[in-house]
Amino acid sequence: MKQLTIQLLLIAGTLAISWRLLMGYGQKAQAVRRLGLVAFAAFAIWSILDPTVWTRLARMVGVDRGADLILYGLVVAFFGFVVTSFRRFRDMEIRYTRLARRLALRETPSPTEHPTLLARGSTDAAATTPTDPES
Repeated sequence: MKQLTIQLLLIAGTLAISWRLLMGYGQKAQAVRRLGLVAFAAFAIWSILDPTVWTRLARMVGVDRGADLILYGLVVAFFGFVVTSFRRFRDMEIRYTRLARRLALRETPSPTEHPTLLARGSTDAAATTPTDPES
């Protein structure tokens, strides 16, 4: 029965991290991250002052040793790191793609500067003039 407790806690942690993948980047999300960091720092200091706290917590949730509980927590934390890194890289790729498109459109020569466009006539040249879709 006690092993069920740790299993439920680990599943809840994994689901919470997965939900975070879908959650936005608002001020609320940043506040939750900061509160989590403060709680982690406080618990780290507490565990430095009283190292047996991990063993007591482990036994409360059905794990034999505190080291095993720390390992389970690190697995969930690593999963959170992977999810966060994935989101950051995906957002960065989107920003770079938009920037590259803007630069390409900005550096496209105008119809008056390009001789082949002038040869086609003014109606074709006006239709091929680039515009910035982001504006």
